[in-house]
Amino acid sequence: LDIVPNHCGYWHPWFQTARSDAAAPEAEFFTFTEHPEKYAAWLGVWTLPKLNYASAELRRRIYDGEDAIFRRWLRPPYAADGWRVDVANMLGRQGASQMGIDVARSLRQAVKQTRPDAYLLGENFFDATSQLQGDQFDGVMNYGGFTKPLRHWLQGYRQGAWGMNDSISSPLPYATTALAAGWQSRLAAIPWAVALQQFNLLASHDTQRIQTQVGGNEALHRLAAAVLLTFPGVPSIYYGDEIGLSDQPQLGSRGCMVWDERRWNRGLLEFYRTLIRLRRSSAALQRGGFQMLAVEPDTFAFQRATTGERVLVIAHRGQEPRPAGPLAVAHGGIPDGARFRELWSGAEAMTADGALPLAEHPQGATVWVAES
Repeated sequence: LDIVPNHCGYWHPWFQTARSDAAAPEAEFFTFTEHPEKYAAWLGVWTLPKLNYASAELRRRIYDGEDAIFRRWLRPPYAADGWRVDVANMLGRQGASQMGIDVARSLRQAVKQTRPDAYLLGENFFDATSQLQGDQFDGVMNYGGFTKPLRHWLQGYRQGAWGMNDSISSPLPYATTALAAGWQSRLAAIPWAVALQQFNLLASHDTQRIQTQVGGNEALHRLAAAVLLTFPGVPSIYYGDEIGLSDQPQLGSRGCMVWDERRWNRGLLEFYRTLIRLRRSSAALQRGGFQMLAVEPDTFAFQRATTGERVLVIAHRGQEPRPAGPLAVAHGGIPDGARFRELWSGAEAMTADGALPLAEHPQGATVWVAES
């Protein structure tokens, strides 16, 4: 379930009660600077008054009480599988009152006491390292640690901000070294068990669809999907991306799902299905280690490995193919004589002299699974 414990709507009963009666218990749920017309609101949007967690009664209703919201909907007959917390990086933070850590820890306690296997996910577009140490969220929408580095590598840097009409952009895409540094720095800053729970995504209701991000280039779309389904964490597919939906006029990425199967990209759908089958059957992709093997101007490669299984992923963004040649793998503990089969083409290759010999690699991604 999706929940917004950071703020509520202007017409929510709590806020209307607070406006009509300054002595009501609900009045302390909000921060009025001049009752009833001036109050703290999310990003100054008057229709979204911000909740004030200095109120013990608010905390009781949201998560502390036995029948609190975060507890109630995890129990039968609803039995939700978990919560996605909107704007989790702003929750409990308001001027001099900085209760974000305490609130997040309390949310976790309420959720895990009620349903230990529930998934507690936070929305955070920025560096969520402090929220991912095992005492707060199971994971966050991993924009900073996965999505943005890959997106900037594929399409160039572009960053907007609330209240800013223009955006900061660069016509040049990220260097592959920047992509690798972005991923590795975020992975290194959190426990590995938490990294395996991160909510990875290519697109969402707040961003362009991946098909739009790559300008309709299906090879780059497939590259991104292959990386998503093989990267450490929980892969999330935004509805319709698997059939090639693009942003729609006025609606952007929030357009309705197309149910007319004649309009689906069936080849792309089967591509996703093949990746999903591999993901569901592969211990290496579910919980194996992660190591960058190659960082080239237009190409990167990484491996996922357990003691009994190994998967190599090679991604090339350039319009011109990567020339045929060896890919060094000895530094990844891969011995000579290891045999690999490519997931889609069925091509086979065997390591020799510390490298995997590769044919010319076109734009897109290949996935190589070690044979027993």
